[in-house]
Amino acid sequence: MVHCTFSSPVGLLLISADAKGICGLDFDDNGEIMKDSNPHIELLKHELEAYFSGKLKTFSVPLHPKGTPFQESVWKTLQNIPYGETISYSREAELLKHPKATRAVANANGKNRIAIVIPCHRVIAKDGGIGGYGGGLWRKEYLLALEQKYR
Repeated sequence: MVHCTFSSPVGLLLISADAKGICGLDFDDNGEIMKDSNPHIELLKHELEAYFSGKLKTFSVPLHPKGTPFQESVWKTLQNIPYGETISYSREAELLKHPKATRAVANANGKNRIAIVIPCHRVIAKDGGIGGYGGGLWRKEYLLALEQKYR
């Protein structure tokens, strides 16, 4: 596993990758600068620059998330939410064919360790409220506004 930090408009990001793909993209408010790399990290850094400038709407970097089968199915569903659009946690549960599992789906979203690329920021509360976000609500608001601007 290699780790690298990336400076972004939403703060320092810690990227983790192995030979199969990106394993983590976390907000790193108190971390140290790391410069390890591999081809997956280099591709993600390039794609993040394009994303934050409004030029990239779909990431192509290989991912290697680590979770339970249920969590991984939730994260795959997140990747199908179009750029600039949002869905509710309850709608996400319906898409997974588990309409009564809204809380479990929300918990799985919270376990997502590949922020931005697996876009859990695109899931909001049923009433239209912003909902929660592990990286802080200001980051979720920033990402949603960025995607609305470049839709």
